[in-house]
Amino acid sequence: MNFESQIPAALPMPILVVDRELRLVFANPATEQFFARSESLLITRSLDEILPPGSPLAALIGQARERNATVSERGLDLSGPRYGERIADAIATPLPGNALVIVTLLETTLALRIERQLHPRDAVRSMHGMASVLAHEIKNPLAGIRGAAQLLEDQIDDKTLPQLICAETDRIRALIDRMETFGDTQTSRRGAVNIHEVLGRARSLAEAGFARRARFRENFDPSLPPVAGDFDRLVQVFVNLVSNAAEAMPERGGEIALFTRYRPGVRLGTGAGGTRVSLPIEVTVQDNGVGVAAELLPQIFDPFVTTKAGGTGLGLALVAKIVGDHAGIVECESVPGRTVFRVLLPKAEETA
Repeated sequence: MNFESQIPAALPMPILVVDRELRLVFANPATEQFFARSESLLITRSLDEILPPGSPLAALIGQARERNATVSERGLDLSGPRYGERIADAIATPLPGNALVIVTLLETTLALRIERQLHPRDAVRSMHGMASVLAHEIKNPLAGIRGAAQLLEDQIDDKTLPQLICAETDRIRALIDRMETFGDTQTSRRGAVNIHEVLGRARSLAEAGFARRARFRENFDPSLPPVAGDFDRLVQVFVNLVSNAAEAMPERGGEIALFTRYRPGVRLGTGAGGTRVSLPIEVTVQDNGVGVAAELLPQIFDPFVTTKAGGTGLGLALVAKIVGDHAGIVECESVPGRTVFRVLLPKAEETA
C-alpha cells in the first residue's frame, strides 16, 4: 500500500468513493465499521443495496455531481436494519477528470452529546441541595397538615376535601423523596456486568407490565465485553428508557428496538480525577412514537423537563445521573416517528 492510499485507511471517519451508478469503488476501514460490512461486501455494491430505499445520501451525491462542486448536509439519517441507527453529516466532492464522487461521513458530533450530558449534572447536584432543604423545611409541616386532615376526615360527613388534602401532601412528599435519590453519587455494587442480561431484565419487566402491547426488536453484538457498573442501577436506566418509549408509542404498531454494538475510539474525560475513559459499548433504545419537540431536546435530561401530562420530569434526569455515575454519557435524537436514546459505557477493564 503506497503513502497516498494509507491516508484514507488511517482516518477515523468513513470515506467512500462511488461511480456514476452509485457503486462503491473504495471504502476505508471506518466505512466497514459504519455499515457493519467487510470491504469485500461493500465494493462493487450499489448504495441502494447498502442503504434503505430513498436514502438522502444518494440525492446528496447527485447534487455534487450536477453542480460539479462540493456539497454537504448535516444530520442525514443513514439508519439501516443491519447496522442500526446512524445519523451523520455528509460531504460529497466530485473527483476531477472522472465520474467518481468521494463521500466523507461524520457521525453526530460527540461535542454536542457531551454538552447535553454534562450540563444536567450541575443541575442535578443543585437539585439535591434543594431537596435537602425541602426535606427539612417542608416534610415536617406536611406531616402536620396530613395529620390534621385525617382528624378532620373523622369529624365531618363529606370526606372529599380532607382526602384530597391527604392525597396532595402524599404526592408532594413522594416528589421530595424522588429528588433526594439524586444525592447518591456512587453506585452501591460495582463489578463486571453483562449488558445483554441488563437489557433482558429490563425487557422482561416491560413486557410484564407497561409495554405489554409493544413489539420488541433486538440486534445485539454477542461479542461485547462486560461493562463496569451496578447491575440493578443499569436495569433502572433501561427500564426508564423503555418506559419512555412505551408511553410514546402509537396505539397500534408500536415498536421498541434495542441495539448494542462495540464502538472503539470514543474517549471522554469523565473518570475519577478527570482521567479519560474509553466508552466503546453503545446501547440504543429506539421507538416509533410521536417524538420529542425540537425545542425540548437540549433540555431533555434536565430535572422537571417533561413532555407528559402529569409527569414530574425526573425519570430522564435520573437516567443521566446514573449513566454519569458510571462514567458514561447518554444522548437523545428525535424526529416524529423515531426517537433514539443512545447510552455509551466503559468496559469493565477500563475502570478496574
